[in-house]
Amino acid sequence: MSTLRRRGTVTGLPEWDRCAVMGVVNVTPDSFSDGGRWFDTAAAVKHGLDLVAEGADLVDVGGESTRPGASRVDEDEELRRVVPVVRGLASEGVTVSVDTMRAAVAEQAVAAGALLVNDVSGGLADPHMIPVVAATEAPFVVMHWRGFSQDMNSRAVYADVVGEVVAELHARVEAVVAGGIAPERIVIDPGLGFAKQAEHDLALVAHLAELRALGRPLLVAASRKRFLGHVLAGDGSGPPPARERDAATAAVSAIAAHEGAWAVRVHEVRATADAVRVARAVEGAAGGPARPAEGTA
Repeated sequence: MSTLRRRGTVTGLPEWDRCAVMGVVNVTPDSFSDGGRWFDTAAAVKHGLDLVAEGADLVDVGGESTRPGASRVDEDEELRRVVPVVRGLASEGVTVSVDTMRAAVAEQAVAAGALLVNDVSGGLADPHMIPVVAATEAPFVVMHWRGFSQDMNSRAVYADVVGEVVAELHARVEAVVAGGIAPERIVIDPGLGFAKQAEHDLALVAHLAELRALGRPLLVAASRKRFLGHVLAGDGSGPPPARERDAATAAVSAIAAHEGAWAVRVHEVRATADAVRVARAVEGAAGGPARPAEGTA
């Protein structure tokens, strides 16, 4: 049994023999961990190329912050931010994902060279998203989502977070397939930090196998998020700033890789690139993966 079968493959994307690393390029002034650092197109493209040089397998370009409480940007501004960066990276041979909740941005980004659409709303924010992505035949990330950033914290209410997230993701995947996107082009994401408190995020990381049982490749996006700050907070010292959570991020990346995640999404690539390669080497030393095949195209 191959690692590819274990982690799942996604039609329309390269295949990797280990958990892939998705590097983040935020072309925004207000993202929670690096807002404004790559707001210029040339700087954003250079940063994406640097992430690839550090070990990223694909690069996720976004033009709208989805941090808790963030306000939305208008469509024209999001297009202005995103499309030139996607085009610049794709022209350099980078495998590019576009992080957007808008169908028009997804469509133009795919036309500019993006190979994957990463919609944190799973197609719920824009009714045109699913038919547009279906028409482009691009792979699609379906994330667990309960509402926009302005009020998502109030929606973090669960009796059984793992069971509810699995059930809601299952229902959303069925809706996306009914909308015309082929199952073999779908990736799922538990939405760590979206309408979730720290204890919810930790429970989901602890039960990745139950998410993988949905039968689709799994993307884990823990990078620098609040739950890591909560874990790292010392007695009375409060959580460290987002940029001081990269070692903790790499720890989650190693856990996710060991549990069969298809990819991890991170801001700082080098440590996570090392972590997923070590996880793969350990698998190899143990005689390869022993879990049943799932999530294959």
